[in-house]
Amino acid sequence: MENKPALGPLPERPVPAGLSGSRRAVLDLLHERSRPTTLNDLVELTGLHENTLRGHLEGLAAQRLVRRERAVPHGRGRPAWQWSVEPAGASEYAGLAGALAATLSRTSTDPAGDARAAGQEWGHTLAADRRPSRPGTGEVTAPEATMRLLEDLGFAPDGPTERVRLTRCPLLEAARRHPEVVCRVHEGLVEGALAAYGDDTTTVELQPFAEPGACLLFLREAPHP
Repeated sequence: MENKPALGPLPERPVPAGLSGSRRAVLDLLHERSRPTTLNDLVELTGLHENTLRGHLEGLAAQRLVRRERAVPHGRGRPAWQWSVEPAGASEYAGLAGALAATLSRTSTDPAGDARAAGQEWGHTLAADRRPSRPGTGEVTAPEATMRLLEDLGFAPDGPTERVRLTRCPLLEAARRHPEVVCRVHEGLVEGALAAYGDDTTTVELQPFAEPGACLLFLREAPHP
């Protein structure tokens, strides 16, 4: 059975404190699968005993982290149960973002440019409202402050600021449908945050869905004249 990881980040999601390592691993696997999966398939993927795995799934369901539903029937017999991640509570916001992205794609003569400009304004406002200290004074640099902002927003950035893996996306479904808008908004967000933190020379490049498990964000210092 093919189980290739999808390109790009996982959906942004909170994980309750106290979740065991085994249950967290099962939850992460369902996130990576990004589609309903049967118990038999999960047994094959995890190597866990069916009863053990069923206990983890039922525990996750009790915490409203996963849900169980019948597969589409094919032929005779009752269809199997399938397990999937419970949609995040911010689904209404994600749906609104998707609708706005679709409208911009349809009506703008320059969807990517307009999206980037909107992101710059958004990032500047967010950064101005939550300055962690004083970037540029030695306490924290503008790129470091921007990474903290991305962490707060649910992007789960990982790696050095020169090459950051964004391993989560709070608007993943909208980004998959309209990357020319949503991903450019996120790129502009970083530019706006950097500017608010006093850095107007660092160049920003976001490569959406660049590798399994992440988008890639590059922050590069502009060459000296």
